[in-house]
Amino acid sequence: MLRFFVAFIAIQALLFGLELTPWAQAHFVEPWTGTLAAISTWLVTVFDPSVMAVGKIMRSTTNGFAVSIEAGCNGVEATIVLVAAILAFPAPWKHKLAGLVAGIVAVQGLNVVRVISLFYLGQWNRDWFEWAHLYVWQALIMLDVLVVWLIWVRTLPRGGAGGGAAAPPPAPAVA
Repeated sequence: MLRFFVAFIAIQALLFGLELTPWAQAHFVEPWTGTLAAISTWLVTVFDPSVMAVGKIMRSTTNGFAVSIEAGCNGVEATIVLVAAILAFPAPWKHKLAGLVAGIVAVQGLNVVRVISLFYLGQWNRDWFEWAHLYVWQALIMLDVLVVWLIWVRTLPRGGAGGGAAAPPPAPAVA
């Protein structure tokens, strides 16, 4: 347990440190944030064609309301926590890779729901928007990370989940 905790903290420190570099911001975080806005807008335009995305901004062409997806709201930080938890946990690499793919899709999928809900909530009531943005969705995204990780841990094969020692050999027969 201690080894998991230390690895979890170390991996997070490394990934958060990398995320803050200008290179990662320019080549990963900013493009991802723009893609998040584009995906959210594309989904919304199925029902509301008066929405457009420009970079990381999602805007209503009807009333001018817009949301700008900023750091902390793009799901990158939540994904880093999940990635660190999966990588730190002693499990076979094929299970880690499957968990990473499914987990990132789950976290980012919920984040798309978050962006869309906040976009409409902000048009309806700014006080509710602020409350949902600062408290409800922050907690739900991190709860999603925890639930996804716990489900992943539960799907690991028994005995292989620890990635550690195999079962002990049978005891020698006594004559």
